[in-house]
Amino acid sequence: MRGALVAALLGSMLVTAACSAPRATTPSPIAEPAPLHAVTTPVPTTTTTPTTTAPPPSPPCLVATGACVSLSLRLAWLLRDGRVVRGPVPAGFGPPDQATPAGSFHVVWKDREHRSSVYGTDMPNSVFFAAGGIAFHAGPLDAPSHGCVHLTDADSAAFFDGLRVGDAVQVQA
Repeated sequence: MRGALVAALLGSMLVTAACSAPRATTPSPIAEPAPLHAVTTPVPTTTTTPTTTAPPPSPPCLVATGACVSLSLRLAWLLRDGRVVRGPVPAGFGPPDQATPAGSFHVVWKDREHRSSVYGTDMPNSVFFAAGGIAFHAGPLDAPSHGCVHLTDADSAAFFDGLRVGDAVQVQA
């Protein structure tokens, strides 16, 4: 038993000595993290002029509730109680021989999934406002209409939902 006691005592002395011994030249297998150094970025010496974007154009119409279209700007606005609720949005129109008519009109009727009986084409989100079947509807902005006002799918849906039968529509040259 005396041998076991001596071995336990020697073992604890070795462990104590190893744990309290100062580090020599052998690095620990778990390295200490390197100290962080601040990284500085040089400040540019040239100055730039801040860019400002012009506000979108105001509707050129006197409509308080309804729609305003500018043929020359190729834009349309949806208005409610004197406030623009959508727009300006890009719009496409008819060519000179099938021009979109300028003037003051009113929404006559609406058809979410209309198909032209004359041209055989789909006219999604149609809002009819002028004689001859002239309407706002979804259509390509880069292809001429037959006098209608083409809008993107999202804009035509907003105009369909936002315009009511009887609302004013003003088309400015």
